[in-house]
Order: sequence, then structure tokens, then C-alpha cells
Amino acid sequence: MPDIFANVAVGIIKGLVYAYDFVTWPIYFLVFSPVYKLSKSNRIKARPENDDPGKPWRSVDSDHLVTTLIPGCDTVDELFKRAVDNYGPNRCLGKRELLSEEDEKQPSGKVFKKAIFGKYSWWNYEEVYEKVTNFGAGLLLLGLKPGEKIVIFAETSPEWIIAAQACLKYNFPIVTLYATLGEEAVQYGVNETEVSIVITSYAQVHKFKDTLPNMPTVQHIIYIEHPDHSKTPDTKDFPTNVRVHSMLDVEQEGANNKIEEGTCPKTKSSDLAVIMYTSGSTGPPKGVLLSHGNLMSAIAGQCNRVGHLGLGDVYIAYLPLAHVLELTAELACLAHGVALGYSSPQTITDQSTRIKRGSKGDATVLKPTLLAAVPLIADRLYKNVWEKVNEGSLFSRKLFHFAYNYKLAKYESGNSTPIIDRLVFKRVRAILGGRLRLMLCGGAPLSADSQRFMNILFCCPVGQGYGLTETAGAGTVHEATDRSTGRVGAPVICCQVLLRDWEEGGYTPYDEPNPRGEILIGGGNVAMGYYKNEEKTTEDFLTIDGIRYFCTGDIGEFKEDGCLQIIDRKKDLVKLQAGEYVSLSKVETALKMHPLIDNVCLYGDSGQNYTVALICPNMKNLKQLASGLGLDTGDMDSVCHSKIVEKEMMKAVNEEGKKAKLNRSEIPQKVTVVSDQWTPDEGLVTDAFKLKRKPIFNKYEGLIKAMYNSK
Repeated sequence: MPDIFANVAVGIIKGLVYAYDFVTWPIYFLVFSPVYKLSKSNRIKARPENDDPGKPWRSVDSDHLVTTLIPGCDTVDELFKRAVDNYGPNRCLGKRELLSEEDEKQPSGKVFKKAIFGKYSWWNYEEVYEKVTNFGAGLLLLGLKPGEKIVIFAETSPEWIIAAQACLKYNFPIVTLYATLGEEAVQYGVNETEVSIVITSYAQVHKFKDTLPNMPTVQHIIYIEHPDHSKTPDTKDFPTNVRVHSMLDVEQEGANNKIEEGTCPKTKSSDLAVIMYTSGSTGPPKGVLLSHGNLMSAIAGQCNRVGHLGLGDVYIAYLPLAHVLELTAELACLAHGVALGYSSPQTITDQSTRIKRGSKGDATVLKPTLLAAVPLIADRLYKNVWEKVNEGSLFSRKLFHFAYNYKLAKYESGNSTPIIDRLVFKRVRAILGGRLRLMLCGGAPLSADSQRFMNILFCCPVGQGYGLTETAGAGTVHEATDRSTGRVGAPVICCQVLLRDWEEGGYTPYDEPNPRGEILIGGGNVAMGYYKNEEKTTEDFLTIDGIRYFCTGDIGEFKEDGCLQIIDRKKDLVKLQAGEYVSLSKVETALKMHPLIDNVCLYGDSGQNYTVALICPNMKNLKQLASGLGLDTGDMDSVCHSKIVEKEMMKAVNEEGKKAKLNRSEIPQKVTVVSDQWTPDEGLVTDAFKLKRKPIFNKYEGLIKAMYNSK
């Protein structure tokens, strides 16, 4: 009977909705202009020079490559000073007060820190600029000279961007290191750049205890204070020649000894701004040299495509600032007077791992309008929403599916659904604060399913961008009005894209029906090269017709409207024994969509005729499956290694592979389920959650060989 009631109730709702559509259609058509929206979505966005697909492709929105956001502002510090002059009393940087913290023991025996936070407190633009000026003066008083480098090794926070703006103002090139790096990697970055000052956080100071004797150039450690300012780091075993300061002390010293404007040489567009170490997904990290001009070009390109940034916007800042996506996003927001509220992946939503149950996550309190994400986080949101839906009653599931499919059909025909959005999807929007107007994903390919799903549920454009550290994060960006999925948009106005033949993969710009080839990005955003690595610089960078290009190694295809789709990657391509090529990342992106799979790493041995896969399961869904199979879920390690679970996971892989229309040769023939969670702290994924294939292979080499050796 409940089934009948659910079906009748949903049937009545459908009837009312369709009747409402019929009655209001003429008015709706005139007011909301779906035909116009579709024309905007389908417009030509980029063209090749002389209509020759072998020539560079450029945006149709500019007849030249733009190098600055604001004429007359040639450096990042000038751009921020202009923002201070224009938006001085407005909110600039905000963070939440830590009210309390406690240990919470999990069923697995692990102990997690759970926290309760208060409201956001804010510094306005004028206050931030004063802190920037004073901190920079304090660095000068410590003996740092313009042109000398300084390391920032800390978690994303307002203090990080204040330190960065101070360095950019006084012409101290910043060396960025991910806060999750181990002691050995930090030592490598510090020693290669020969810095005398390291800025870090209270939580990271301990990492220098044993390594400072191996960092001969370091003279000063500056730490960002703990929220409880009475706590100071334990530095009693530090070398006596290294002085340790709090950031506030350095700032106060600068305030007490003002440096007159003009004392330091004015920064130039060609000056080095950042040495940004890549995340090292394919080997040792490389230091990418980014000038002020590179960053200014990238910001100009990104802002033109995103558009309409302003005082009404609030950006939630939580991705690593050592990643080019987050750094340029924050600099672009600051240029337009946007308020930046700081968060972390562990506190962003009410369900985040560090938020005490029953208290509010950062997005609920901040109510952001703008958010940047990496695909892994977007895919997790996708899965979490589906889990909530499937846990609901039969009526709620049927209503959700009807509402979703109804809105999807309307969306693809250029229509809006304000009533459905308010009645059905309001609770989903509330996960990220309820005011989100734009979400942009970058760092890796976002699946078309996740992109479309979030377009519908969060009731805002969810676009993809494509760029690299070597292009200052700029390349292509999906337009907010573009209703397509699975593509990364057209070139932004600061750069152009050239497709180059790749014979081994069989790609050429003259392929039919669409041009394909290796993506080369050229323009003022392209980096100066790699730090102390002339050989790799010569290999990856080149100049054609006076334009500097970076050779990405990614394979792209231009669609009819000038949008780019990433279809392959040279380094991810494995040739199997029978001659078939398999794109590892393409298969991994597809398989991660299954509810049982949180992450997957594909491995292909060129001496074999099939691939194998290591799978990190979704523990919640795996536990439910195991319970249904009669397995003891008290020991999830044993569950993961169970042959029954392995068989079920193989079934899931085949199911998702067929759904994604993968070829037989692309679907792994054997899988191993691992109980480890792949995190940046473990060194198996980057801070942008890209797989580190070599470390993964090294850790699981025995399991990979066992899969190939087993019958």
C-alpha cells in the first residue's frame, strides 16, 4: 500500500506541475527568454587564426592577448593597492573564532579532533593593507633585501595571503610549499631556493626540529599564531643561530619602525613574483617561475570569463594557497572588492570531519556566492547527495527523481525552474550556504555526470577550467551561460591554444570531424621556466612567432563552438601487449562515479594485455554491502581483503565501465580493494588530490604484481 500512496502522491504533483507549465508558458517564454539563453550557450566562443585548425585558437571576445586586468596596473601589489583605494572600509579577509575543541573516539579506535566555531570576524581592506605594509617592513628589518626569496609553508589562512601581499609589495619572491609536505620535501625546497626566512604555521613548526641543522641558509622562522595566542611552539632544541618569531611580533616591529614609501625599488612586471613548486604527481616537484606579468595576465583572463565579480560576492577560501588555482582565484577576488572567508576541507560543511555534530560548518555561516573546487571534492558532493536521497522514503525518492529529471529537461532547453528550486532543491543548496551563484572546478577533469548533477541541484552554473602551474592557472574556462558538460571551455583572452600533432597517439589538428592534438598554451601568462632546471625548461617551453608556449602533454579536441575537451594525456597513456592504448585518467574518472568507489588507481603493464586497479572503497557503502553479505563489519581491513568483496567490486567496475561506454580493453580485469585512505598527508595524492602514481606503485607493488601473476 505505501507504494501505491507514494505513486499516487507523486502523480498528483506531476499533474499540477504540468498544468502550471501549460497555463504559464506564454508569460514564461516572454519573461525568461529560453531561446536567448540557448543562443548564448551555443554561440561560437573561439576560432583558429584564418579558420585553419592548425593555427592558434583564440577567444572571439578580444582581438589581442590581454596582459593586465586594469590598464596602468602592471604588478600584483599595484592591483591590490588599487583595491584598497576603491574598497577600503569593506570586508576583506575573515576567519571564524575557535570556541572549543575536543577529542572524539571513532568506532575504528581512531581519535578525531572535533571543534565548535563562532562567527566570522573580519579585517577590512584598509586594515589588511596596514598589516601588509607593517609585516613587509618587519621583514626588511630582519635583513631581507628586495629580490631575496622567502618560503611560505603553511595552511591556507588570512595570514598566508597577508604575508604573500607583503612579499609582493616589497619585491621578495615567494616560494610556496604545500603544508602537507613531509620534512624531506620541505628541506629540498628550502635548500634549493637558499632562503634565509621561512614563514610557517604554529602547527608546522615542529617539522623543523630535526631538519634545521640540514638547512644552512635559514636564519629566521616566522610562525602564524595558534588561535589561542597563549600557546607558543616548542623550539628549545632548535639551533641557536636560528631565531623564531611570531608573525604578530614581526608585524609590530614593522609598525614601530615605519619604512617610507619609495625606500624599496618599485616592482616591475618582469620581476619574479612566485616560485611555485608543482605537486610532484609524476616525480620530484619542479619550481615554476612566475613573474608579476604572468600572474596579471592570468588574472585578467580568468576575470573576463567569470565576470561580474563585486562587492556583493563572498568567496569561501579553503583550497591550498600553494596551488595556483587558489592563489590566482583569491588575487582576482581581492582585485574586485570581494570578501574572502577562510575555511578548510575539514570544516567547510556541517558534516565535515572536524565539525562537532550538531554545530555549523563554515559554508552555513559564511553563505558564500563563489566557490572553487577540485573534482574529487565535487565527486564527493555528488555521491553524498545521492546517498541522502537513497536513504529517504519511497515518496521522497520518487519526488526527487521526478524533480531532477523535470529540471534537467527544462535546463537543457534553456528554461529555469524557480518553484522547483525553492521547494525541492533548497535543502541541497543549503549544504554550501544557500547563496552560491558560481562554482568553478579545476585541477583535473570533472566527470560530466557530476557537473550536470551539481548544475541542477545547487541551482548555479558549475563550470570547468583548464590551466597549469606553468600557465599561472589560466588556459580555458567554461562560460557561466554554457549549458554543455564534459568540456573545459574556450581559451581566455590572455592566451591562445595551439594543437600539435602527436603521431604515436594518432592525433592531428586536421582530424575529422574535430581537430585534435597536444595542447600548447601561449601568452603572457606562460611561466618564465623552471628554477635551476634549464634542461626541463628547454624541453617544455618554446617560442613560436614571438609567443611563448608551454607544452602541456594533454591531448585536446576543439568542438564546433570553439570549446576544448580534454580527451587524453601522453603520460597517462599505456600501450598494452595487443597494441591497444588505454588512458588511465579517463578510466579512473569514469569508475569513481560508482557509489562503492572513493578513489581508484589504474595500472597497465605493457607486457600484458589488460589493466588492473587498486581501489579505495567508500567505507560507508562498503560496510552496508558487507553487512548484507553476512560479513563481520567490525574489522573493515578484513572486509576489504575478502574475496567476496573483491568479487562485488569487480562487478561494480564492470557495471560502471559499461555505463561509461568504456572499451573492453579499458576496463580493468582484476582489482584489489585497499583499506587505506589516500590523502595528501600519506603522500599518495597531491594537495589537489591528483594521484601520485609512483608512490602508489611503490607502496602496492606486491599487490599489483600479485594481480598479474594470479590466474
